[in-house]
Amino acid sequence: MFNFLTIILLGISLSMDTFSLSLCYGTLGLNNKKTIILSIVVGIFHFFMPIIGMTIGNLIIDNLIISGETLLLIILSIIGIDMIIEAFKNDEKKLIVSLPGILLFGFSVSLDSFSTGLGLKIITDNILLALIIFTICSSSFTFLGIKLGKSLNERFGKVTNIIGGIILIILGLYFFLT
Repeated sequence: MFNFLTIILLGISLSMDTFSLSLCYGTLGLNNKKTIILSIVVGIFHFFMPIIGMTIGNLIIDNLIISGETLLLIILSIIGIDMIIEAFKNDEKKLIVSLPGILLFGFSVSLDSFSTGLGLKIITDNILLALIIFTICSSSFTFLGIKLGKSLNERFGKVTNIIGGIILIILGLYFFLT
Protein backbone atom coordinates (compact mmCIF):
# COMPACT_ATOMS: atom_id res chain seq x y z
CA MET A 1 0.00 0.00 0.00
CA PHE A 2 2.79 2.42 0.91
CA ASN A 3 4.50 1.73 -2.39
CA PHE A 4 1.31 2.42 -4.39
CA LEU A 5 0.62 5.63 -2.44
CA THR A 6 4.21 6.73 -3.02
CA ILE A 7 3.82 6.20 -6.77
CA ILE A 8 0.54 8.17 -6.82
CA LEU A 9 2.10 11.07 -4.91
CA LEU A 10 5.13 11.01 -7.17
CA GLY A 11 2.87 11.05 -10.25
CA ILE A 12 0.95 14.04 -8.87
CA SER A 13 4.12 15.91 -7.94
CA LEU A 14 5.61 15.28 -11.39
CA SER A 15 2.42 16.69 -12.90
CA MET A 16 2.29 19.92 -10.92
CA ASP A 17 4.70 21.80 -13.18
CA THR A 18 2.79 20.39 -16.14
CA PHE A 19 -0.41 21.84 -14.69
CA SER A 20 1.07 25.30 -14.13
CA LEU A 21 2.57 25.43 -17.61
CA SER A 22 -0.67 24.12 -19.12
CA LEU A 23 -2.47 27.08 -17.57
CA CYS A 24 -0.22 29.25 -19.73
CA TYR A 25 -1.01 27.18 -22.82
CA GLY A 26 -4.70 27.46 -22.03
CA THR A 27 -4.47 31.22 -22.46
CA LEU A 28 -3.92 30.57 -26.17
CA GLY A 29 -7.51 29.40 -26.48
CA LEU A 30 -6.65 25.98 -27.89
CA ASN A 31 -9.51 24.00 -29.38
CA ASN A 32 -10.50 20.61 -27.95
CA LYS A 33 -8.50 18.66 -30.54
CA LYS A 34 -5.26 20.52 -29.73
CA THR A 35 -5.98 20.20 -26.00
CA ILE A 36 -6.38 16.44 -26.27
CA ILE A 37 -3.31 16.08 -28.52
CA LEU A 38 -1.19 18.13 -26.13
CA SER A 39 -2.44 16.12 -23.14
CA ILE A 40 -1.64 12.83 -24.87
CA VAL A 41 1.81 14.01 -25.94
CA VAL A 42 2.64 15.08 -22.38
CA GLY A 43 1.42 11.71 -21.09
CA ILE A 44 3.55 9.85 -23.63
CA PHE A 45 6.61 11.85 -22.63
CA HIS A 46 5.90 11.13 -18.95
CA PHE A 47 5.81 7.43 -19.83
CA PHE A 48 9.03 7.28 -21.82
CA MET A 49 11.24 9.84 -20.06
CA PRO A 50 11.60 7.74 -16.88
CA ILE A 51 12.50 4.73 -19.04
CA ILE A 52 15.18 6.75 -20.77
CA GLY A 53 16.30 8.03 -17.39
CA MET A 54 16.61 4.49 -16.06
CA THR A 55 18.50 3.13 -19.03
CA ILE A 56 20.83 5.86 -20.25
CA GLY A 57 20.38 8.74 -17.80
CA ASN A 58 23.76 8.51 -16.16
CA LEU A 59 25.56 8.48 -19.50
CA ILE A 60 23.68 11.53 -20.77
CA ILE A 61 24.14 13.52 -17.57
CA ASP A 62 27.87 12.79 -17.55
CA ASN A 63 28.30 13.84 -21.19
CA LEU A 64 25.96 16.87 -21.48
CA ILE A 65 27.69 20.09 -22.33
CA ILE A 66 24.92 22.10 -20.66
CA SER A 67 22.98 21.23 -17.55
CA GLY A 68 19.36 20.10 -17.60
CA GLU A 69 18.43 23.32 -15.78
CA THR A 70 20.04 25.41 -18.50
CA LEU A 71 18.24 23.43 -21.20
CA LEU A 72 14.92 23.93 -19.38
CA LEU A 73 15.59 27.67 -19.03
CA ILE A 74 16.22 27.94 -22.77
CA ILE A 75 13.12 25.93 -23.73
CA LEU A 76 10.74 27.73 -21.34
CA SER A 77 12.14 31.13 -22.29
CA ILE A 78 11.63 30.47 -26.01
CA ILE A 79 8.03 29.38 -25.40
CA GLY A 80 7.41 32.29 -22.99
CA ILE A 81 8.85 34.93 -25.30
CA ASP A 82 6.84 33.52 -28.19
CA MET A 83 3.65 33.70 -26.08
CA ILE A 84 4.32 37.35 -25.22
CA ILE A 85 5.02 38.23 -28.86
CA GLU A 86 1.92 36.34 -30.01
CA ALA A 87 -0.22 38.33 -27.56
CA PHE A 88 0.42 41.42 -29.66
CA LYS A 89 -0.33 39.75 -32.98
CA ASN A 90 -3.69 38.98 -34.46
CA ASP A 91 -2.34 35.88 -36.21
CA GLU A 92 -3.07 32.34 -35.12
CA LYS A 93 -0.45 31.03 -32.69
CA LYS A 94 1.66 28.89 -35.01
CA LEU A 95 4.89 27.95 -33.16
CA ILE A 96 3.32 26.94 -29.89
CA VAL A 97 0.40 24.97 -31.32
CA SER A 98 2.41 23.39 -34.12
CA LEU A 99 3.74 19.85 -33.83
CA PRO A 100 7.28 21.02 -32.99
CA GLY A 101 5.87 23.38 -30.33
CA ILE A 102 3.75 20.62 -28.83
CA LEU A 103 6.71 18.23 -28.77
CA LEU A 104 8.92 20.91 -27.23
CA PHE A 105 6.32 21.52 -24.54
CA GLY A 106 5.92 17.79 -23.85
CA PHE A 107 9.68 17.37 -23.60
CA SER A 108 10.22 20.37 -21.35
CA VAL A 109 7.57 19.40 -18.79
CA SER A 110 8.87 15.82 -18.75
CA LEU A 111 12.48 16.55 -17.84
CA ASP A 112 11.72 15.93 -14.17
CA SER A 113 10.34 12.51 -15.13
CA PHE A 114 13.66 11.76 -16.77
CA SER A 115 15.56 12.44 -13.56
CA THR A 116 12.94 10.53 -11.55
CA GLY A 117 13.63 7.54 -13.78
CA LEU A 118 17.19 7.44 -12.47
CA GLY A 119 15.93 6.35 -9.05
CA LEU A 120 12.62 4.72 -9.95
CA LYS A 121 13.85 1.18 -9.32
CA ILE A 122 14.66 2.19 -5.75
CA ILE A 123 11.08 3.40 -5.23
CA THR A 124 9.23 0.45 -6.77
CA ASP A 125 9.64 -2.90 -8.44
CA ASN A 126 6.48 -2.32 -10.47
CA ILE A 127 7.91 0.06 -13.07
CA LEU A 128 5.03 -0.40 -15.52
CA LEU A 129 2.44 0.61 -12.90
CA ALA A 130 4.49 3.69 -12.03
CA LEU A 131 4.77 4.67 -15.69
CA ILE A 132 1.03 4.25 -16.24
CA ILE A 133 0.28 6.39 -13.19
CA PHE A 134 2.72 9.08 -14.36
CA THR A 135 1.04 9.07 -17.77
CA ILE A 136 -2.49 9.34 -16.38
CA CYS A 137 -1.57 12.06 -13.90
CA SER A 138 0.36 14.19 -16.38
CA SER A 139 -2.26 13.87 -19.13
CA SER A 140 -5.06 14.76 -16.72
CA PHE A 141 -3.22 17.72 -15.21
CA THR A 142 -2.35 19.00 -18.69
CA PHE A 143 -5.96 18.77 -19.83
CA LEU A 144 -7.31 20.46 -16.69
CA GLY A 145 -4.64 23.19 -16.82
CA ILE A 146 -5.41 24.03 -20.44
CA LYS A 147 -9.14 24.15 -19.78
CA LEU A 148 -8.70 26.42 -16.73
CA GLY A 149 -6.26 28.63 -18.66
CA LYS A 150 -8.74 28.89 -21.53
CA SER A 151 -11.48 29.94 -19.11
CA LEU A 152 -9.22 32.62 -17.64
CA ASN A 153 -8.32 33.82 -21.13
CA GLU A 154 -11.98 34.15 -22.08
CA ARG A 155 -12.49 36.36 -19.03
CA PHE A 156 -9.34 38.47 -19.14
CA GLY A 157 -8.16 38.36 -22.78
CA LYS A 158 -4.62 38.97 -23.99
CA VAL A 159 -3.42 39.94 -20.51
CA THR A 160 -3.46 36.25 -19.55
CA ASN A 161 -1.31 35.44 -22.58
CA ILE A 162 1.30 37.99 -21.53
CA ILE A 163 1.18 36.82 -17.91
CA GLY A 164 1.48 33.20 -19.08
CA GLY A 165 4.60 34.02 -21.10
CA ILE A 166 6.15 35.88 -18.18
CA ILE A 167 5.39 32.96 -15.85
CA LEU A 168 7.13 30.55 -18.23
CA ILE A 169 10.24 32.71 -18.30
CA ILE A 170 10.20 33.05 -14.49
CA LEU A 171 9.79 29.28 -14.09
CA GLY A 172 12.70 28.72 -16.46
CA LEU A 173 14.84 31.10 -14.39
CA TYR A 174 13.70 29.41 -11.18
CA PHE A 175 14.72 25.96 -12.41
CA PHE A 176 17.99 27.38 -13.68
CA LEU A 177 18.87 29.16 -10.43
CA THR A 178 17.86 26.42 -7.99
